[in-house]
Parts: sequence; C-alpha cells; structure tokens
Amino acid sequence: MSSPPTSTPLLDGAPRAHPAPGASPSKPPYCGHGPGAVRQLVLALVCAGYAVGSACGWGSDRTALVMGDFGLAAAAGTAAVSCFLYARNRRIRFRPAWLLFGISSTMAALGNLVWGWYEVVLNRPVPSPSFADLFFLCFAPPAIVGLLVLAARPVTKAGWVCLALDAWLIAGSLLTLSWSLALAQAARLDGPSVAHAALSLAYPLLDIALVSMVLVLHFRRSPVNRTAVNTAVGALALTVMCDALFTSPLMHHSYRSGQLLDAGWFAGSLLLAYAPWAADRQHRRGEDGHTRVVHEHLPGRRAARRTGVTPPRRDPRPLPPGEHARYPATRPITGSLAALTPYLAAAVCTLGILYNVLNGRSVDRVVLLTGGTVVLALVVRQGIMLLDNITLTQELAQKENYFRSLVQGSSDVIMIAAPSGILRYVSPAAVGVYGRSAEDLVGTELAHLIHPEDLGCVVHEVRRFLAASPQEEPTTRIECRFRSGDGGWLNVESTVNRHQGGLILNSRDVTERVRLQAQLQHNAEHDPLTDLPNRALFTRRVRQALSGRRSSDRGTALRNTAVLFIDLDGFKAVNDTIGHQAGDELLVQAARRLQDSVRQGDTASRLGGDEFAALIVGDGTRDRSARERHIVDLADRLRVTLSQPYLIDGSEVRVAASIGVAFAETGLGAGELLRNADLAMYRAKAGGKGRVELYKPQMQQDVVRKAELATRLRAALHDGEFALLHQPVVRLEDGRIASVAAQARWRSSQGVLFTPAEFLRVSQDADDSDKTAELGRWTLEEAVAQAADRAANGLNLPVVVRVGARRLLDRSMPLGSVEALLTRHGLPPGSLVAELSDIDSRVPLDDLERRLGALRRLGVRIALDGFGGCVAITALRRLPVDVLKLDRGLVEGVVESARLHKITSGLLRIAGDLGLQSVAEGVDLPEQVVALRAMGCTHGQGMAFSGALDEYRLRRALSRGDYPVPHGPVEPAFAGGGTATYTSGIAAVLGGTPLRSHNETHVPPT
Repeated sequence: MSSPPTSTPLLDGAPRAHPAPGASPSKPPYCGHGPGAVRQLVLALVCAGYAVGSACGWGSDRTALVMGDFGLAAAAGTAAVSCFLYARNRRIRFRPAWLLFGISSTMAALGNLVWGWYEVVLNRPVPSPSFADLFFLCFAPPAIVGLLVLAARPVTKAGWVCLALDAWLIAGSLLTLSWSLALAQAARLDGPSVAHAALSLAYPLLDIALVSMVLVLHFRRSPVNRTAVNTAVGALALTVMCDALFTSPLMHHSYRSGQLLDAGWFAGSLLLAYAPWAADRQHRRGEDGHTRVVHEHLPGRRAARRTGVTPPRRDPRPLPPGEHARYPATRPITGSLAALTPYLAAAVCTLGILYNVLNGRSVDRVVLLTGGTVVLALVVRQGIMLLDNITLTQELAQKENYFRSLVQGSSDVIMIAAPSGILRYVSPAAVGVYGRSAEDLVGTELAHLIHPEDLGCVVHEVRRFLAASPQEEPTTRIECRFRSGDGGWLNVESTVNRHQGGLILNSRDVTERVRLQAQLQHNAEHDPLTDLPNRALFTRRVRQALSGRRSSDRGTALRNTAVLFIDLDGFKAVNDTIGHQAGDELLVQAARRLQDSVRQGDTASRLGGDEFAALIVGDGTRDRSARERHIVDLADRLRVTLSQPYLIDGSEVRVAASIGVAFAETGLGAGELLRNADLAMYRAKAGGKGRVELYKPQMQQDVVRKAELATRLRAALHDGEFALLHQPVVRLEDGRIASVAAQARWRSSQGVLFTPAEFLRVSQDADDSDKTAELGRWTLEEAVAQAADRAANGLNLPVVVRVGARRLLDRSMPLGSVEALLTRHGLPPGSLVAELSDIDSRVPLDDLERRLGALRRLGVRIALDGFGGCVAITALRRLPVDVLKLDRGLVEGVVESARLHKITSGLLRIAGDLGLQSVAEGVDLPEQVVALRAMGCTHGQGMAFSGALDEYRLRRALSRGDYPVPHGPVEPAFAGGGTATYTSGIAAVLGGTPLRSHNETHVPPT
C-alpha cells in the first residue's frame, strides 16, 4: 500500500458515523400515523362537537341540562374506566397514580350524576351544600396524590425540602393573589350559612393545591412515558382552570349547566381517559415487559434512572440541521422556568399586596401571612440553593483538580485533534515522552507527526473507526512511529476515542517494548551461541526459496538451489579433552568461517550441537552440471576452511568437516530437502569423514531398507522367528566341554539360519543400534531359561552370553534385572558368563568397572572378548575379568605366521600370569588346536570341535561330555622365520585318522 502524502489531513474527508452494515435502521419517532392518530382525531372531533353544542345552547334548555350534567358524568366515567383498565396490568410503572386518577374521575362522575339528579330528574335547583359538593371536593385529593406519585422523587433530604418549598411557593402565591381578588369576600360569612362559606373557600383552595402540584410536576415529572404523563397533566390543568373560572365571582352566580364552561371539563375528562393509551406502541410494549429497547448513551447527558421502560434507541447518525429542536440534548427552557419559579412566586405575592394597596384597602392579614410565608420560603429555598451551589462548586473544583492532576501527572500523552486533524490540546507529558513541549505540538497537523510509512495504515484505521457504530466500537487502538523532538522516531501506541467529530488520543511510548519484542523474535529464530539462524528460521527460508520464485524463472532457480549439511568430525573429543567452553569457542569460530564463506543472499545456520547448514540460493544458471560443480567446489572449499586449525586459548585445535549436498527438485519440500542433505552428510561420515558427498536416491533406499530391517527384526522377535543355538567351549587339555556360548540365529521361511553378521550387515554399528537392543535382551533371557532347564535335567553347564559394553552403561540391562532373571529361572549366578564386547575409547572405563564389579558380586563371571585385537591393555588392567577370549584374527594365522605365533604366545602368557582362563575363538583346524594348547591356551571354541547346535544335539553332546583332541608333543617347523607347519605326531596321536570339523547343525523350518 502506497503511503499517502504527508500533507493529507488525518480526519478531513473521512466518512462520518453511519450504522454498521447489516444493522437495521432505527425507527423514526412516532409522527401520528396508525391507530394513535385515529384516536386523537376522534377525541378532537368529540370535544369540538361538545364545545359547539355548548356554545349554541344545545337547542333547548332541557338538552343543555342533560348534556351539561349527564354528559360530564359520562366523560368522567369514561376517564375512570380507562384508568382502571390500564392499571389492571401489575407490571406497568406508576400503577398507583393511574388508580388514583381513576378514583378522582369516579368522584367527578358521581358529583355530576348527583347534580344532574337535582336539575334534570327532580327539576329543582341544586342545594348548597349537597352530596354533589362532597363528591366534587373528593376529586382533588386523589389527583394530588397521583401527581405526587408521578413526580420525580428527590434522592436527598434537601431535595424533599426544595420540593415542599416549591409547592408552597406556587400554592402560597396563588392563594395570595386569589385572596386579594375574591376569596377575602367569600370568607366574610355574609352568605346563607357557614357551610356555604366554607364550601366557597374549599373549592378554590383545593384547586390551588391541585394547580400547584400540576406546576411542580411540570418541572419535576418523571422521564418515563412522557406522553401519557403530559396528557394526564394537561387534562388536570384544564380541569383546574375550569374550576377556577367556576369559583370566580364573575361566573359563579351566572353559571348554568350546558354552557361553554362545561366543554372544558368535558375535554379534561376525555383527555384523562386518553392519557394512559397516549404512548406509542413501543413504549407500551416496553412497559409490559414484552420488548426491551436499549437506549443510546449520549456523552454529557446524565444517565436515566433505572426503570422498567428505556427510551427508544436513537439513530447514531448526525442529525441534519433543524432536527436538534426535535431531539434536544437538554431542556434549557424548562430549566430556566424552574429556576425562575421562586421569583415568579414572589412577584405574584407582590402583585396581590399592591392590588389591595392601590384599591385603597388595608392589607389583609391572610395576605400578609401568606405573603410572609412565601417570602420566608423563598429565602430558605435560596439559602438551600446557595449552599447547594457552593457544594457543587467545591465538588466541581475538586473534580477539576483531580482531572487536571490526572492529565498533567499521567505518563501517557493525551491529545485532542479537531476534525481537520489539527491538534487542539496536548498534555504536559509530551515533554517526557516526545521530547517536545505541548505548546510546540498544539496547532500542528497530526499527519505531519506520523511516519510516512505508517500514515496510510493510520488514516485507513481512523476512517474505518469513525464509520463504525459508537456502540459497537467505542474505542480503537493504533500503533505507529511518531516523530520525537530530536528528529528520530518513537514507537507509540494510542487509544483513540471520538470527540465532537474529532479524536482523543491517549498515547504512550512503547519503543522499549517493540525493541524487546524484536529481540525476543530474534532470539527465537537465532542460535544463542553463534547468532546464526536456527533450525526453524532456516527451514522457513528453505521453504521460501522453494516456493517464492516467479513462475518464469522458478524452474531453473529451483534446480540450482542447494542445501549443505555440515558436521564437525571430532568435536566430541574436543569437549571431552579440553572442555565445553573451548568447544563453544570452536563453534563460534566455525560459524564465523561459515558465514564468511557464503554469499550475501545465502543463509548459514546452526541446527544444533556441531551440525551446521547452508542454503545456497539458485542464480538462474541454465547449465545444471556447471552449477553442480560450482556448489561442490564451494562445499569443498568450505570443508577445507572448516578443517583449518582453530586457535583456542593459545593452542591449535583441529577438527574435520563432513558435508552433504542436496539439490532442490520440483515437488520436493523443505523437510525432504534437508533430509536428503542429512543423508548425504552421514554417507560422507561413513565413507571416512572429512569428505563432501552428493545426495543420491540410493541413500534414501538404504535408509528405507534399514527401517524395514528394524521392523522385520521386531516382528521376527514377536513372531518367534529367532532361534538360540549353543556352541560348546572345549577344554584343550582333555576335550571336556567347559561351557556353551549362546548364539542367536534368524530362521528364514526356507529354514535357513542367518547369523547376526549376515542379517545386520547393513547396519554400521549393530551392537549399538536400537534394533539390536531388544535382540540382546531376548538372547540373554532365552539363554538363561534354557540353561536352567538343562540344569534341572542334570546337565549343569555355564552359558556364555555376549553383552555390549555400551548397552551395559546405558542402563538398558539394570543389575536388578539380571539378578531377577537368574532368580526367576532358578539358575545359579555362577552358571552365567557375560562376554564383554565393543570396548573402545568412547566407553568410560570408570563406569564400566563399577558396573562389572556389581555383576561379579552377584556371582556372574566376566569374559573379555577380542583380546589381542582392539582391546587395550588399559581395559585389561582396569576391568574385573575372569576369562580372556583371543581375537579370531590371531587364531586364524597362528599356524602360518611366526609373528602371530609369538604375539599369541605372549598374550597367553599374560593371561596365565594373571591367573585368567583363556578361550580361543574360531578354532577351525586341528593344527590350530595343537598350536594353541602348546602355547598354554586353556579353552577353544570353533569348528574343530563343533558348530552351533540346537537344543537336541547340544544335549547329546553334553551327555557324551567331551570331544577328541590331539595328545603328545608337537614341534613346529619354521622356514626362515616365516611360516610354521606342524608336520608330525598328529596322525599318530589320532590313530591315523585325521581330525574333521563338525559343521553347524541345519535346523529345518517350523
């Protein structure tokens, strides 16, 4: 993505907030359509018809009386029924208020019925007082209490006091004015009776109380179901206004039922009947609990009190011009009137007093009393408001200090950007974070401070954020590079909020975190010692090299891509001789040489231990053979470079390098390419080390064959295809069988037995391979079991089992398992001889000595195999040995070579001087028997006596007990110190019959 010009404003041109895609648009406000509009039209027509009829006198006096009395009763009864029906639902809010309004309407209906009874039915004037007055007087108290229920209840004691003072200010002002105008005359008891005077005062006083509550409710009404509440307040206000006109001296004496004044009461009753059902369907369903509407929270608006109904959710889009009046965020007119209420009350009281003074009348005591109490209430209320204002001012100042302290003391930088992208405010923390003062940043365009490479992403994220719904995504997070005061770039993470079409950014410096993440990422992909790419990163780069080429040149470049797998020969000896620290230094120097030997675009890697690798990327050369020669030459030069002496702690250390090379092919994956290079490297090590070997498919086939062999060996052991044969070990002095050597054979499907050398010939190190470990355990357990069985049948003879030295040390055969094996089969420990093999410099003699000593303490005898071959004198000196077994190479040439004769004779003298038994392995000729016995060898094993026998033939041989051996002195004849030939005495000793070897017994298939 190309970066936009740095002069591009960050916010200008960005789309403003719109509903999220897929979201259903919010419903427009109720505008009078549907059943509600029909009801309103019917209500208006009925009220207008009644008003027209009243103005025309209804055509006759009789009709005027009926409509003026029973018509009003019907309207009030309708209001009562409507309120009671609406209040049946127990889940609606303000249910008691609607019940009280129903009771109040019932009283009005009963009063009109009584009035009509006198005027219409009895056809005589209504007495004063009467039951109608009683019902009419009972109209106001329930309505007053209902209005109190609808009012928003204060949450503090001061709020309750202000509510009471506001009510008295309104009521006292109206009482003062009314008393000055008319009530003073009604209170002079110049009427027919005291009851009539009291009744004259009761009506206006109750009306004053009711109108006071109406005015108080207008300023303090609950925000829930405003339409219904406003309609009810309007209905009661209309009723009170008609009551006031009725009680005034101008109309009281001239009033007759059916006049125009009745139209006001009629309309007030019908409005009260319509009020519960005035809310739109959405509000009513919300009250019933069937629909839950979530409202939008507007910043700066105080959260509505939790109620059963929530206001409808408004459209989050900005309102067009002219729409703000329909959805005001606040109510400034209402608030202003509420604030002016005390002053209006004082003005009304003043007008009442001035009226009396201007008329030349003395000020009435009631006017003075009510006016004084109104003024006192005004003073108290103003005092409370003053204290409240002082408290609010202190709280506001305290909160302002809190916010100022938070903003100025915050380590994060708070910035406010205008819709144009210009910074309007920057907190003082910018000095510590950006190295620039807040004054320098204010007025700067935000886009000029963001790195050009990051600006495009930032603009895209900001525009996406502004286009999203504020409810679904109130904030977003942006990370980019920000210009610092010294001209450098800082990594900054910002939390972004909306603010009047612009943005509020809460930013913090995360440069150290980014550096740490980069360092952790580097550490996860690089070797900690050499800082070369590790196996994971190297594999990923190989994968990229194999798949990231253009289609036009991918084939040629792919074929020329190669992987070099490198192993340092002799590195383990460096660790064992001069220490691991020196070995680490050698690895570091080798990594530096490898890094310097490859090209800039190639990759050198340390895979682990002393294994390295190099990825040589193809250069597009068409001649593949030339490219291969170049890679091989590079590998050979690298081999020479890595094989040069290393200077470590003032001393030269030498190691060699074996390198395997594998070329990429079409359809070959990264793992397979690395595997091929690894196979080629192991072939180089097997071929003599310090070599370069190219991968060939035959290498993979050899690996597959080895894996198949391991699988076949495990299957053969499981299926019982292995057989255990025993070869007698004969005492050369008298031919007696001293012991038997256990030998495993693999029986083919044709019944042919294969020796371990035959079926493990593809293995480079059979005794140390995993696939022979299980075979060795099986051989030991089977040999002990068969030896115990022979001992139980009277053929108790020691059994010799070959055991690898490395297998003894890797705990594959714990000491307890040998003892448990002998105990389980009942074989005495002295009947087991452990023949130790594969002793070399890699075997720690200290551990081996402790291991063999523990076996000897059990009673197991130890035989040392290959004596005279690769077995060092140190092993003989250190290890607890009972039997020395001559190497087969010495036995084969002991008759023909005078040198071997002398060497063998010397080794046998050493065995005799140490008091050890000696066993010659591979004694296949009678001449060898004679020569070995003459040199002092005590035992022999080979075809001169018997091959490996199965259990049946072994028991027959053990029953016989011995084999024939030559007797008598034999003198060798050497010709010029060369060969030695035993020429006399053999045939005579054996009675003229030459010795013949015993071939290995053939075992038929089973």
